[in-house]
Amino acid sequence: MSYVADSSTADGDFNRDTDYITTRITADGRDGYPVEPGRYRLVVARACPWANRAIIVRRLLGLEDALSIGFCGPTHDERSWTFDLDPGGVDPVLGIHHLRDAYNKRIPDYPKGVTVPAIVDIPTGKVVTNDFAQLTVDFSTEWTAHHRDGAPQLYPEPLREQIDEVSQRIYTEVNNGVYRCGFAGSQHAYERAYDRLFTALDWLSERLADQRYLVGDTITEADVRLFTTLARFDAVYHGHFKTNRSKLAEIPALWAYARDLFQTPGFGDTTDFVQIKQHYYVVHADINPTGVVPKGPDLANWLTAHGREALGGRPFGDGTAPGPVRESERVPEGHCAG
Repeated sequence: MSYVADSSTADGDFNRDTDYITTRITADGRDGYPVEPGRYRLVVARACPWANRAIIVRRLLGLEDALSIGFCGPTHDERSWTFDLDPGGVDPVLGIHHLRDAYNKRIPDYPKGVTVPAIVDIPTGKVVTNDFAQLTVDFSTEWTAHHRDGAPQLYPEPLREQIDEVSQRIYTEVNNGVYRCGFAGSQHAYERAYDRLFTALDWLSERLADQRYLVGDTITEADVRLFTTLARFDAVYHGHFKTNRSKLAEIPALWAYARDLFQTPGFGDTTDFVQIKQHYYVVHADINPTGVVPKGPDLANWLTAHGREALGGRPFGDGTAPGPVRESERVPEGHCAG
């Protein structure tokens, strides 16, 4: 997620800048950055849905020892995401306050929006990649030597084509669809985006009515990608982005599916509702000029029974659930539904 809105067309349609730094960290190092435990730092913000994906996948696969993590604050200044949560506002590993500094080391006077997630090469202080979609796939396929025992197959080879197909529709219609609603520059653009979004949510609701997960009978990359938008839907998008045909809690299959994932280790325990609301309602001053952050919604309902076990499925396949969240990486008390 960038710290600035991307752009809009003459007709008011939101247009996301997708020109990312696409260098990859791979097992064979073909882009000049081989997988090496301890060499890289994953920089995220809990508020950001794109970064939240990376947090979830890193935890599910057990990459904590191989890939350290740095947390930016939920809000930022006009220049960049910043490490407001660390003592002195400085990341203890990278030694920087502004994430932009790592981007500028890679590309002097970096001309685009500074986004999270980003992976930084610790020895040089340079951003390696901010290509959020490829980044989590590479965690599954290139970092296998450092997966925990019992790590799930989030991108199993026999299902990759189907995962990619479903994920692409989720991205264009849902992940980015809520932003098309929120940043629409005209009534016509907003209504068109609104209709597209709810058409996709209806499709997903129908798909999930009789199967527990999006592809196959286990959690995959596709589920991670959908979850982070669903987790923010009632807390932010329904009001702030005007996606108000219905709340997630009023769409039975999707609401049960979202709670099923939320109650699965790796999902709810990485979701920080306080930071999520702070980011959207404070940073998007053009949408919410007062900067007032809403108190609701009530989060206790995320922990209610979902009944999805009746559909079968095995969350982690032949693998196991990740262990407890490390103390240094826990969502602060009172920021989640737990």
